[in-house]
Amino acid sequence: MKIAVTAASGKLGSAIVEATVKLTSKDQVVALARTPERALGLGVEVRPGDYEDAHQLEQSLQGVDVVLLVSGMDAPDKRIGQHRNVIEAAKKAGVRKIVYTSVQGAEENTAFSPVIQSNRQTEQDVRESGLEWVNGRNGIYIEPDIEYIDSYKKAGGIFNCAGEGKCGYTTREELGYAYARMLVEDKHNGNTYNLHGDAITQAQLTDYMNGAFGTDLTFTSMSVEEYRLDRVAELGDFIGTVIAGIYQGILEGKSDNPSHFEQAAGRKHVSWQDYFSELKSQQ
Repeated sequence: MKIAVTAASGKLGSAIVEATVKLTSKDQVVALARTPERALGLGVEVRPGDYEDAHQLEQSLQGVDVVLLVSGMDAPDKRIGQHRNVIEAAKKAGVRKIVYTSVQGAEENTAFSPVIQSNRQTEQDVRESGLEWVNGRNGIYIEPDIEYIDSYKKAGGIFNCAGEGKCGYTTREELGYAYARMLVEDKHNGNTYNLHGDAITQAQLTDYMNGAFGTDLTFTSMSVEEYRLDRVAELGDFIGTVIAGIYQGILEGKSDNPSHFEQAAGRKHVSWQDYFSELKSQQ
């Protein structure tokens, strides 16, 4: 079986490549990347994979049995067509199965909702492709919070608009393992899985961060508009507004969903106690 992973030079794509190689072999995995040289370090065959180039995608998917479609990073209105390019190329190339990395979140009334809506459209396109399929809906990555620790220290705490809402966080490594299983095992075909660990509040996240990094951070809730303005000031209008929309969704309970991680991966998601204990050991 030959498995292709798109956007393989990205953080999620590379994690999926590495996990899939461990389950299969280097000879069975192909990395697709818009800039192929950025994926050479993965140690597998690399082919060009620009979501805008339908012909190139069809050529790069020749001989592939299963393809993993990583959701694009372009504007929501553009990514639907880009994803369709991958789906159509897969069909023309004779691929038999497609697995898509979607995301959880509020489908309406937040600044993140257009992204969710575009992903739901691609989920539908995948289901209606005529290929065998699996859709995964990722939880929120926890890594950005870890990477932001110095900023949290400087600010003296974690500030956002999530309130007491719970968030089903996950890690790229855990997602990589789950998607590798979904790619290799046909028992997952026809399913849509929510992929995340135990849902936690921002206050719980803050406590975990304090335990791992020896800090004394506190969590302070802001209004959605206050947080939007704060993020826009630091990150610009587009990204800042989208991030505020993500946390508004957490506030509204849209990131606190049943998890199907164990069903997809064949094991439980790493516990946050274990995850942060490991982080502490690395300090």
